Amino acid sequence: MKFTGLLATALLLPTIAHAGEAGDILTQHLYAGTVAEGQAALAAGAEALEPEACFGAGFLSLASGIEGLAQDLYRYGATTPGTPAAALMLGIGGMPETAVPANPNPETLTYEALRGILADFRADLTSAQQNFECPAAATEGADFVVPIEVLKVRIDFDGDGQTSEAETLQGFLEGVFGEMTPPMPDEPLDGGKSKTKGGVIPEPAEIDSTIGFDVADSIWLAGYSQVIGVQVDMILAHNFEDFFNAYLHRVFPASGLPMQDYSEGGTLFMDPSSDAGIADIIAAIHTLDFPVADRELFQSIPAQLKRITALSRQNWDLIMAETDDDRELLPNPTQTSLIEGQDITPEMVAAWRETLDVLDRIVDGELLIPHWRFKQGFDLKAFFENSERTDLVMLLTGQGALAYLADGPIADADSFALANSVFGENVFNYAAWFN
Repeated sequence: MKFTGLLATALLLPTIAHAGEAGDILTQHLYAGTVAEGQAALAAGAEALEPEACFGAGFLSLASGIEGLAQDLYRYGATTPGTPAAALMLGIGGMPETAVPANPNPETLTYEALRGILADFRADLTSAQQNFECPAAATEGADFVVPIEVLKVRIDFDGDGQTSEAETLQGFLEGVFGEMTPPMPDEPLDGGKSKTKGGVIPEPAEIDSTIGFDVADSIWLAGYSQVIGVQVDMILAHNFEDFFNAYLHRVFPASGLPMQDYSEGGTLFMDPSSDAGIADIIAAIHTLDFPVADRELFQSIPAQLKRITALSRQNWDLIMAETDDDRELLPNPTQTSLIEGQDITPEMVAAWRETLDVLDRIVDGELLIPHWRFKQGFDLKAFFENSERTDLVMLLTGQGALAYLADGPIADADSFALANSVFGENVFNYAAWFN
């Protein structure tokens, strides 16, 4: 009787969709690191608006954008700025002793070339987003699940045409953070005092990084493509050449930037290297004054921000309609979270939806941003409509904000009261997850 009941229950449950031919093509090329070949193989299906092919094309466009950006950064010898003493003084910590580029023979980088790198990356993000949005919009009731072991995805970071184990996502993360292994069990495996079984320490299990990507996740990825893309557009809308000349030799230390040969000088306070590093940080702050170079792009930012919130609402509509439970990237309250102890509750979903409404009101200028120096609020809409430059120092200190102060309701803790009460101090972690 129990078996019959279980069988009947299983037959009544919605069928979980699994990867079709397009999904298999996607994973094949992701694991092989052959992104361009995968894009070509899925092009016809994506053009025909086949949901799974659209998702695959979007994922490969995103991978292509990341790969292209990584290769460009490698080409020009990008590295982490190395000013340890200055970092310690400023409370940053954890910076390397020297800034040594991974590429020993980087090419000369110009300001125009860097803008080109960012523009190319933005184009890939746009392509990815368009494909990610296709499945839900193009086909009524579109449904698929594509299982992807994300740590096995390969990216040709250095552009040598090869993808080694170090160029899997797992290899890359282990290169940055150290070896990744699942935690050993808390309890002894043999019931004794040790965690060995038969006197032998067990081999650590492989990490299962499989996520079952579905239509809702396609919209989630579209949203994240937009989140990244609007930041790139904000940069490209401005002229940041002075900042490039003053500081970016710290990021590209051997690419011919104006201050490259002056990373050490005399001693003022600490030592030649640290004093020069502090001077460059001051120069960076001094040049955080960016004239608007592309007014149309600059004025498109508010609409792009609202596109993010719209995609998030669409994402949650799809998530809440799901009835399966197949390794969900972002589960609804009835599904199982891949992150232990991080279940999603109806209260969380309601709080997030309310937060999206508040953010839209801020973008529309209906709710003003508080400024520490003024009783009036900062009108974000007016800023994007009228500003000729973004001077971060003057905006923060006050004078640059004067032209955009307005009377009206100001966002405060009460505006986000539900989110604060539900998410608490983890609100930003959930925001990054929820998109």
